[in-house]
Amino acid sequence: MKTLLVRLTLGLYEQDISKTEHEKVDEWLKKGYLLKEDNLYRLPSKYRAGSISLSQNGSAYLQVVGANVRDLFIDADHLHGAKDGDLVIARRLLGQRGAPSAKVVEIVGRLESYSVAYVALREHGKTILDIRTGHPAGVEIDPEKLNGYAEGTLFKINNKTNEIMEVLGNLDDPKVDEKIVLAAYNKHDEFDDEVLRQARSFDKKVDASLYPQRKDLRDLPFCTIDPVTAKDFDDAVCYIPSENILYVAIADVSAYVEPFGAIDAEAAYRGFSIYLPHRSIPMLPRELSETLCSLQPHADRLAYVFELHINKDSLEVERSELYEAVIHSKRRFNYEEIDSFFEGTLKATNDDERSVMDFLLPLRTLTDALKAQRLKNGYDFRSKELEMYIDENQELITTKIAEETPSHAVVEDCMLLANKAAASMYDHGVFRIHEQPSPKKLQALYQELAGIGIIVEQKPTIKETITFIQDEARRRGLESEVDTLIIRGFKRYTHFTSPIRRYSDLIVHRLLKAIKANDTEEGSYVLRNIDALCFAISDKEREAADIEIRFMQRKFARWAHRQTGREFKARISS
Repeated sequence: MKTLLVRLTLGLYEQDISKTEHEKVDEWLKKGYLLKEDNLYRLPSKYRAGSISLSQNGSAYLQVVGANVRDLFIDADHLHGAKDGDLVIARRLLGQRGAPSAKVVEIVGRLESYSVAYVALREHGKTILDIRTGHPAGVEIDPEKLNGYAEGTLFKINNKTNEIMEVLGNLDDPKVDEKIVLAAYNKHDEFDDEVLRQARSFDKKVDASLYPQRKDLRDLPFCTIDPVTAKDFDDAVCYIPSENILYVAIADVSAYVEPFGAIDAEAAYRGFSIYLPHRSIPMLPRELSETLCSLQPHADRLAYVFELHINKDSLEVERSELYEAVIHSKRRFNYEEIDSFFEGTLKATNDDERSVMDFLLPLRTLTDALKAQRLKNGYDFRSKELEMYIDENQELITTKIAEETPSHAVVEDCMLLANKAAASMYDHGVFRIHEQPSPKKLQALYQELAGIGIIVEQKPTIKETITFIQDEARRRGLESEVDTLIIRGFKRYTHFTSPIRRYSDLIVHRLLKAIKANDTEEGSYVLRNIDALCFAISDKEREAADIEIRFMQRKFARWAHRQTGREFKARISS
């Protein structure tokens, strides 16, 4: 429902309305909530759609979806039964003094369709509480039936009907943590039969002779560089030092996942692959994500390739070509192996490895120079990623801070070049946006820094000010804490390099193919839905990140519970 409201806010063409959506659209049109101009439906300016955020005094704010506008105040008398988290259509109250306000005209659903609740024992007996808020879950259940459930029993709740959908397990079991975080967003590992049938319908091997229109790059020494645990290989690189040509090959997922098909619909729903410490929940069926689409070594694979010609002096990309190709990766490396090679402890054992290793050191020289050039205008961030290790019972064993190594930096700069080249090919499409910090945000940053002893001396430019802050943080050993407050970005930047695990990247591939083919019909379909799609993708990204974070939080909480009574030194980071 939220996606439909976003699309109606932005403008929804009749041919893009599904059969299930048409009934609602027609109903709202009759009620006057929508305007129809030619074949375009949209919310008029006097109406807004969004979610309700209740205040303690009973009033609320409408968090508008599909538009970057201020939240609207809603008086308690104007809620008309709407509760916290409800999706509503509201009418703006114009001509009133004070903050922009509105009143609810229709409740259309819930922002969160599902939740998790547990059985708790209170003085008056057993009750069912929402696991996030600790408030009653509002589930109607026979008291006798409720008494049959043990304390700590967990349920997945349908928020639309307030009914129990599934018994997840018990809070005492650490293996239930995964079910808890997935249930709240209705995520699951399994794929429907039709999705699997389509995924299994492709030939398991790529026959290059069937693709005469693609460039044959199988003789080039491509390689992949990924974490040791990786199973899906989105990207491969090849560098020709003598010509200063960098090839970045990306899995051509769009060759297998067609718009509107069962696989596409499921990928759009999932949005992203989810990575937990012990396993992943893929966006695509494993028949594609871990085999046919994955750029595995010693196998022909379909790829979408950027051929980047780089000026040796200016380091600018003088010319870039994007085309469909067939590649044959010579070697699958992990980051640790590449770092060992850079340190001189890993040697080639065969011709394939030698052909790749011949370009790795020159490629590192190139990417080091590219990074140095980028830092003249950008910022050098020292982000630290926490890696969690759990045992077979899904209890926390240990954690490790994973820091960027030379191998990571080489891959990152190759991907950044491809992403920037992709972004340069269109004006209206999918972009990764990092807004310039506003004066208000900078003041909040300065106040926060003052709390840890860094008094900011404002310089003539933001760049100089941020550099000063980073220097001060470095002296105090607080680089990573301070760097999390600052965002790095490019003026024109998109995501092109991970279509196996990010739906946005798949959309970028489709858009670029349409542009190259001058396919105005396909291009216009992608473009006329691109804004709504970007809102939906941003939501999906937040969901995936939230699931990953909440899972780790539950593991930390279980670990802390086992340490009750012990003392530790700690640093408060948030």
